[in-house]
Amino acid sequence: MTDTTPAVDLEDAEMQVDLPEIGDLTRYNVLMQTIRNRVTVRKFDPDYVVPEEHYDLILEAARHAPSGANAQPWQYIVVRDAAIKQQITDYFVAEQRFRAKAKMKFPTPDYRGLSTAPGFIVVCSDMRWVNAFPVLNDGSDLDRMYKENAERILLQSVAASTMSAHLAAAALGYNVWWVTAIGQQEAQEAMRPLLNIPEEISVLDIFLFGPPAAKPYKRWRRPLEEIEHWDQYDRRHFMSDEDLEDWIKTRRHRVMYKDASKID
Repeated sequence: MTDTTPAVDLEDAEMQVDLPEIGDLTRYNVLMQTIRNRVTVRKFDPDYVVPEEHYDLILEAARHAPSGANAQPWQYIVVRDAAIKQQITDYFVAEQRFRAKAKMKFPTPDYRGLSTAPGFIVVCSDMRWVNAFPVLNDGSDLDRMYKENAERILLQSVAASTMSAHLAAAALGYNVWWVTAIGQQEAQEAMRPLLNIPEEISVLDIFLFGPPAAKPYKRWRRPLEEIEHWDQYDRRHFMSDEDLEDWIKTRRHRVMYKDASKID
């Protein structure tokens, strides 16, 4: 028999919701100041030591993120061991060199900066959580369609939690780095033994933070009018295959880094 008892005391849960009056900009302005200043850097002050309570504050923000079915399918591994940081860095530097040799023509960042990050958190999830979302589990074509969407729900959920962590770190005064290049099976196999991660758990990204080694800068953002649509998709913003190919070829490297000449 299914237990239908709520996981929380409903009266207490209602009391915990504390929003401002609709239209009051006080909290919005403070939030936007944090969002605008969530700035990526790729080299940190290696001598800084993150207070333990700052990890708790950041992950407290992460755990309040929304998720499909309220499954909260995330786990966070705080890495403080310099030797493990270096081993993870070595993997990414090797990947960086491989991309250069493979002539992928992607402006790969300098991954050596991973080892300098005082704050180092590995973001994980158990992909079996897809079964918490709408699936049939009967092997049908319809089931495969639902499972593909369930995986998107899981990834969106973890991304929402990770973004909350980034904003909390920025609110504490840190610069950050969202390292995403770890979807390959090779990366999984390299990370798991270093961190004693079970086979069923996937490493989805790495969240780095700390004081910057050099003055940070704000990267380019699309203007609001290029991304905002009303009632239906504004076809003026649609990019053809040729438009997108040209953007990747001529513009991508200029919006990724401050000095667009120093790329692979």
